[in-house]
Amino acid sequence: MDAGNLSAVSEFVLLGLCQSWTMQVFLLLMFFMLYLIIVLGNIAIIILIITDPHLHSPMYFLLANLSFVDMWLCSVTTPKMITDFVRENKTISFGGCMCQVLFVHFFGGDEVVLLVVMAYDRYVAICKPLHYSTIMNLQKCIGLVVTSWTIGFVHAVSQIVVIVQLPFCGPREIDSFFCDIPLVIKLACIDTYNWGILMNADSGVPTMTCFIVLLISYTYILLTVRRSSKAGTSRALSTCTAHITVVLLFFGPCIFIYVWPPSITWMDKFLAVFYSVITPLLNPAIYTLRNKEIKIAIKRFRSYYIHPKGNI
Repeated sequence: MDAGNLSAVSEFVLLGLCQSWTMQVFLLLMFFMLYLIIVLGNIAIIILIITDPHLHSPMYFLLANLSFVDMWLCSVTTPKMITDFVRENKTISFGGCMCQVLFVHFFGGDEVVLLVVMAYDRYVAICKPLHYSTIMNLQKCIGLVVTSWTIGFVHAVSQIVVIVQLPFCGPREIDSFFCDIPLVIKLACIDTYNWGILMNADSGVPTMTCFIVLLISYTYILLTVRRSSKAGTSRALSTCTAHITVVLLFFGPCIFIYVWPPSITWMDKFLAVFYSVITPLLNPAIYTLRNKEIKIAIKRFRSYYIHPKGNI
């Protein structure tokens, strides 16, 4: 079929999470509250790390960047999903759809690399504590963060360059609440089987590689400290538990979406919600509830900025 004779699709229809009006109202309220918590929670972490000198260390510098990425990763898809709950015509323009694909993979790719960088930071801090300040200096931290943003950008552009060249002429319904590569490719007016494998590999192979590297890194950290002392093992477990939890929560859905995509529609939607909403929601809670320094910093912030008279 000649792609030049195909009429261009100007918009797509997002079928959303469900069709029941009552359920949509419930989901509207729920996701609106969750989105507010995500944005305010991550902003609070960023402000706390910036304003408290005790948190001016590489680990918290990277945590602030993770909060920033999580906030924007959620903002790419969630506001559109919330507004669609009250709209009868749930459409998205072709350009808007491509922007969602671009920014989801931009921030997602950035977070994948950033989690690897955070694992490297914990490795140096626990396994090479005497050289930590030398290795993880400010210049290197900034360089690692810039590298994560660059890799995320290159990954996203490599995806979008291929998709925008595909011909779209017929079906335009996307059975989800946002545009993602596996669902958009299926709507092209050509045989996209090989393209689908290629695009999923472009996301799946780096994801699996980083996931394996992270598992090896944290295993090596724990084994190294265990050989040193039992007390060190307890400290390492306390320090790394939050990181390992976040890694599992983030990489689990990504692996199933891009490496072993489910054939069940509701499962695909659940993984998409978990990846884009639940993970950014849980990250601030995981890092703050298990972190004594963050808890102390919150108390200092409240006593200094909210109740300043109490310090006089």
